[in-house]
Amino acid sequence: MTIRVGVLGATGYTALELVRILLRHPQAEIAAVTSRQEGRPPLAPVHPSLAGRLDLRCEDFSPEDVAKRCDFAFCCLPHVASMEAVPALLEGGCRVVDLSADYRLHDAAVYKEWYGHEHSDPARLKTTPYGLPELGTDGFREATLIANPGCYTSTSILALAPLLKGGWIEPAGIVIDANALYSECNESLSAYSVGRHRHQPEIEQVLSDASGKKVDVVFTPHLVPMDRGILCTIYPRLTRKASDDELLDAYREFYEGKPFVRIVDHSIRGWGHINF
Repeated sequence: MTIRVGVLGATGYTALELVRILLRHPQAEIAAVTSRQEGRPPLAPVHPSLAGRLDLRCEDFSPEDVAKRCDFAFCCLPHVASMEAVPALLEGGCRVVDLSADYRLHDAAVYKEWYGHEHSDPARLKTTPYGLPELGTDGFREATLIANPGCYTSTSILALAPLLKGGWIEPAGIVIDANALYSECNESLSAYSVGRHRHQPEIEQVLSDASGKKVDVVFTPHLVPMDRGILCTIYPRLTRKASDDELLDAYREFYEGKPFVRIVDHSIRGWGHINF
């Protein structure tokens, strides 16, 4: 069975990674790629690594047009733009994964506080599954809309969930220092959105749901001159004395059978690494 897929906002970083994954999927056929750029530019010159792999032009399709062409749509649009497109895609019979932040938070008031906009589709917030499969996949197969997690949030949540779920660390006062890619940044390092980054409520919400405890974090992201990846250094407080081996075992047990997470014990100064 071939599934016709549309990618809305195909010229960005997330769209490039998504297209690379879809091109390897035996059942996916990329049927439409959209952009608001004029002139219907081919996608390959926008993303040179796709040259010879995808012969499609970016078109300024409406969500209704995408729904006519596609069975499934990925929204790689900025926040606010996604919530405007998603209802029309769903009404047209498309199943949707939204890569923006528009459907990650449960509460429309929290969304407005952190993103500065009224949510135009608040009824779907409490029913949209959060697409981090390591924390459970209930409702994924039946869902018509899934919220794809953020970048900083995935790293922070996956690092903390096993320790919170196992009661190894205190849920309050967790400090997260995160460094992420920024391809236009070079010869520089700086903190930004200190104490007000939009991923903080997402991290707190998902970890609170996963652990059954109210989780409070202080989140500080940094821009660093590297093209790919995120490094998180996290400082929680232990609830009881624990050895490095006990904590690594907690991670191994939590992520057993979950192929996208690898626990790597480098045995350097007693520390381990988690690779996502």
